[in-house]
Amino acid sequence: MTHAQGGCLCAKIRYDVKCQPTRTTLCHCKFCQRATGSAYLVEPIFDEKDFEILKGHPKTYTHVSMGSGKNVFIHFCDNCGTKLFLTFERFANTVGVFGGTFDDPNWYDLTPENSKHIFLGSAQRGTVIPPHVNTFMEHATTQDGTPITPKVFKIAQIITKR
Repeated sequence: MTHAQGGCLCAKIRYDVKCQPTRTTLCHCKFCQRATGSAYLVEPIFDEKDFEILKGHPKTYTHVSMGSGKNVFIHFCDNCGTKLFLTFERFANTVGVFGGTFDDPNWYDLTPENSKHIFLGSAQRGTVIPPHVNTFMEHATTQDGTPITPKVFKIAQIITKR
């Protein structure tokens, strides 16, 4: 499947993506934990040109990232409160979807080759990190965009700190 749709709880806002995500980020930062009310955000990433709002007009909350100091724009339904997608000052022309808002959250391929776990330094105790996936204690790039060398575990890891 190369195309999918999703939307908010009340169906006031609907969106469409035209292809598989370019990658999927599983983010364990405190912001994503709070934004999802969960241990981490599953965030399929798309080029802006491949993402389209079909129905409704999401509201936008602007949040300044503690890590980069850049704006993160959270797009949500003002009726039911569902957070739908993120856009970024730091990563122009990129849309990060809240993965659970797809009609079928399992429609896209999630593999060690196209995913990464970031901000493991903030991960919740008991979180299981799968083997063979690129992982990072913080972000995957420095402020200037230089890639950081990932750590890849040979066996699953369980976060035990705190």
